[in-house]
Amino acid sequence: MQPSVLIVEDDVALAELLEWNFTSEGYAVRQTGDGEEALIMAREQLPDIILLDWMIDNISGIEVCRQLRRIPECQSVPILMLTARGEEEDRIRGLKTGADDYVTKPFSTRELMARVEALLRRSRPSLGGATLAFSGLELDAATHLVKRDGKPVHLGPTEFRLLQHFLERPRRVHSRDQLLDAVWGMDNTVDLRTVDVHIRRLRVAINGQGKPDLIRTVRSAGYALDVPDREGAAV
Repeated sequence: MQPSVLIVEDDVALAELLEWNFTSEGYAVRQTGDGEEALIMAREQLPDIILLDWMIDNISGIEVCRQLRRIPECQSVPILMLTARGEEEDRIRGLKTGADDYVTKPFSTRELMARVEALLRRSRPSLGGATLAFSGLELDAATHLVKRDGKPVHLGPTEFRLLQHFLERPRRVHSRDQLLDAVWGMDNTVDLRTVDVHIRRLRVAINGQGKPDLIRTVRSAGYALDVPDREGAAV
């Protein structure tokens, strides 16, 4: 799946340069120079990684980082801070606040891209071709093979992308809007009912032969890949 990046940078020229570079490399890019808007955007559509400038409008980058780490669904999203502040104390402060990496301006675009790729490999193993696994389910992103308890599972392309998204973020609850953005992207012809249809198909495929249901429905919230309880429903 196409990785997504949220760029939080109020230098318009730099923001446009970063957006161009990431778009050219196949990323889905959203951008803002406002700290308050960044918090809203991160919650509305969870990115795979956040590039966060220290000095931005309304709320400082360091405070945005601190608040993001208090939001459960954002806690595992890698944050790479961009800043002209190169002092050791500033770097330590940024890392202690919750940033995963730190790049000082001016920086090499190639180095920045390499750092982003390294963070994504750790947070999204499928980008590196690794096998994703959870409670007997295995998905090999390179070969597009899926197994449950060692037996092959046959999935359509959309169900495969749905399962991959769940396996990259197990136990996390995903709203229908988030699943639409992650799996269907910018296809405006798809509505929320389509998500339910493909979730049902995915359930049938991975829960065949009487196996416990690994997909939990959360009323008024969405779906999660989770471990079944003793009654056989995912908890």
